[in-house]
Amino acid sequence: MIKKAVLVLISVLSVSMVLKAQNTSNDVIGRDAPNTITTTVPFLLIAPDTRAGGLGDAGVATTPDVNSQHWNPAKYSFIKNDVGIAISYTPWLRQLVSDMNLAYVSAYKRMNEENVFSASLLYFDLGSIQFRDINNALLRDFTPHEFAVDFGYSRLLSEKLSGAVTMRFIYSNLTGGIEVQGSESFPGKTVAADVAFYYYNDEIELGGMPGTLMWGMNLSNIGGKISYTTNEYRDFIPMNFRTGIGYNMELDEHNEFMVTVDVNKLLVPTPPVYYDAGEVLPSGDTVLPSDEIIKYGRDPNISIGASLFKSWYDAPGVATAFVNDGSASPFKEEMAEFTISTGLEYWYDKQFALRLGYFSEHEYKGNRKYFTVGAGLKMNVFGLDFAYLIPTTQANPLQNTLRFTLIFDIGGLNSESQI
Repeated sequence: MIKKAVLVLISVLSVSMVLKAQNTSNDVIGRDAPNTITTTVPFLLIAPDTRAGGLGDAGVATTPDVNSQHWNPAKYSFIKNDVGIAISYTPWLRQLVSDMNLAYVSAYKRMNEENVFSASLLYFDLGSIQFRDINNALLRDFTPHEFAVDFGYSRLLSEKLSGAVTMRFIYSNLTGGIEVQGSESFPGKTVAADVAFYYYNDEIELGGMPGTLMWGMNLSNIGGKISYTTNEYRDFIPMNFRTGIGYNMELDEHNEFMVTVDVNKLLVPTPPVYYDAGEVLPSGDTVLPSDEIIKYGRDPNISIGASLFKSWYDAPGVATAFVNDGSASPFKEEMAEFTISTGLEYWYDKQFALRLGYFSEHEYKGNRKYFTVGAGLKMNVFGLDFAYLIPTTQANPLQNTLRFTLIFDIGGLNSESQI
């Protein structure tokens, strides 16, 4: 209970103020502290489905499936069946708490050869907690929760290229209306959009074996900032850039093998480094405790449109890992903000799948590094997927993360009824 309360209160505080990296050990060249990027509603970035969860959280350039809505809705234009529904469930952070869960429902319907509509619901349950005051008196019991509802449209742009747009409504209730730092709190709400593209070329041969080359790109969660209190601060949602490439090879009549790589970057400001109180500015003035003056990096209080561009070159670059000869290297820190996901998938007779993946994030940007394994079973109508996460570091809160997905292929049901 205490651990969970701490987790939720950290979330509440992080979205009720603008986070500033003001730390004495952080404002000099060669600092060792991490400089992670924080946003509201980070649940939008959690891999919700099992197939991608078994491929190291890679999915923007894999073969199309019913859960393409999260990774790249443009993939639906090349999906073979006309209708599909999937339900996914992930017990979350079970190393810390016992009742946090992520649920995901996705579906699509092909209207004709060129147009496909899709929808999904992502629901994050933070479990039951108790809010208490400074005297440990119970204020109330509450179950924080967040969800996002999506509606997407995918269309063929050419024989091998498709595009898609998705509209998203986001709702986040972390406090239940209690006061946060003297201000009344309320649920955060906003809308966002995705723009995605997908290239699918199944006319390629490698070593005499037919194959399919895939490329994908998705700009996701492009939308309004969120505030949970009546103060003037509003925080970015996880606007995100993802691109990748994949190749699926048909080894023979019964065996297929796919390899894929995703590259991912948040399109929100990198926290700058501020002057400490008492430091002397180049102008000769002394920094006051109430001052917030940037020493390295750029101002994070910018518009959504500006962030889409400035987030590519706003890193301060003063951590030890990003310093050469005593000089800051913003470029190195920007490169460190990319995460890499790689995945391998093997199918036997289009019915049984084995998956292996690896996810890597720089140690100064979160240090998430883990392997994933997964398996899948596909019948004519139903499919079942399973994935398991194996961190490379000890005491990782993501350790032993399990994911489950049930797929219902209505197209397969129709074909079966015609036999």
